[in-house]
Amino acid sequence: MRASDADRERVAQILHAALAEGRITVQELEERLDTVYAAKTLAELGPPVADLPGVSAGAVQPATPRTPALDDRIGGVPGSKMSVAIMSGADRKGAWTVPAEHNSFAFWGGVELDLRAARFAERHSTITAVAIMGGIDIVVPDDVIVDVNGIGFMGAFESQDRAGASTQPPPPGAPVVKVTGLAFWGAVTVIRKPRR
Repeated sequence: MRASDADRERVAQILHAALAEGRITVQELEERLDTVYAAKTLAELGPPVADLPGVSAGAVQPATPRTPALDDRIGGVPGSKMSVAIMSGADRKGAWTVPAEHNSFAFWGGVELDLRAARFAERHSTITAVAIMGGIDIVVPDDVIVDVNGIGFMGAFESQDRAGASTQPPPPGAPVVKVTGLAFWGAVTVIRKPRR
């Protein structure tokens, strides 16, 4: 198995500790570190520390990658997969669960999706927003990851931060919301606001 930088660094720390305890000399440390940093596989990391007491076989096993903990807003029964406003209005606000895929359509009308008090059925959600001579406003809390990628044709497809929105990155494992679609003679606006 191929060794990672984290694997090599872990074995190098064992060697530095051995030097501090007087078990190896500075010259031995340098020689062994050369071997460690040149190692391409886990098997090559074993010999430089094999003669040191207290070194377990696990010292040269691959480092366990850290997986971010899931946000407590993830999970639940998905809510409506569609919001439609034709010469009228539609909104989704308050406590609701955003499905993995949500389609929003406005024709001579308006749709408002407010995700600040929402849960997310899955970590990654995609909202496809199509506004034709209408408007769609999507309010997202500033502690989720937002990816806005849509087309404005004689209209606007944009993202903006409101006053008070955090400039800090969202926490690890935070929900990810992708907003895509089309605004034709209309507007799709994604607004980041602080959570209520």
